Amino acid sequence: MQGVPEQFFDERDSARFRHLAQLPGVELYHAHISRYAFEPHTHEAFGIGAIEAGAERFRYRGTQYVAPVHSVVTMNPDELHTGEAETADGWRYRMIYLEPDLLEEVTGIRHWWFSDVTRHDPRRSQQICQMIYGLWHTEDPLAQKGLLLDLIDTFQPLARHAPVLPEGAHRFERVRDYLHDNYMHSLTLDELAQVVSLSPYHFQRQFKAHFHVTPHQMLMAIRLWRAKAFLTQGLPAAEVAAATGLTDQSHLTRAFTRRYGITPVRYQKQVAKR
Repeated sequence: MQGVPEQFFDERDSARFRHLAQLPGVELYHAHISRYAFEPHTHEAFGIGAIEAGAERFRYRGTQYVAPVHSVVTMNPDELHTGEAETADGWRYRMIYLEPDLLEEVTGIRHWWFSDVTRHDPRRSQQICQMIYGLWHTEDPLAQKGLLLDLIDTFQPLARHAPVLPEGAHRFERVRDYLHDNYMHSLTLDELAQVVSLSPYHFQRQFKAHFHVTPHQMLMAIRLWRAKAFLTQGLPAAEVAAATGLTDQSHLTRAFTRRYGITPVRYQKQVAKR
């Protein structure tokens, strides 16, 4: 099957990425997943998409959701989530990932935020899928920009546009910032606990209660998101591993594949600038 990543164990699983040279800050994604289960991962971008067929089960903000066919999915940046099939034949879906700065620059609207991660909306989901498909298959910069604006108009009614503090925001946001600033280093639980002046035991318990993942899971999610950016820039996989604090290229390959369902080398080939 054309496009099936080398690392999938089941030929029914496939995933492809695409970047648009004229629209930096945009990543397109199309996948059909039957057997693969994505480990917790994050995107430092808004993830907007729709389920074309089947149904997906995923965990987001500590809650389990099921998104059936014709569902619209709207994920905020930096939110850890999982993904696996809810139906026997899996689920097929399209996503667009938009950097927050790009979204604000294009629209002139600040403080984008989605309260609901999924909603059943056949008409809107079909429109979103069609426009993501159109973006994927056109090379014309004018057409691409027009499709992007139409797509934003389609999902804008689902968003909030007022300053929002994430529910339960408190000192643990400082720890997340610390992880973003120091992901390239070897970090210890004691070091992270000191950021909020707690014992390692109490720190891990409270961190997990707040973010619904362990500090290590969040650190790995941040490292692998950074790895995507370095791979997009053309950095060799071995150098990406070193730059993101991973042991070696093998470690990067195993971790990247578990999170995104595709090897770093295959991802780089798909998104390389033409």
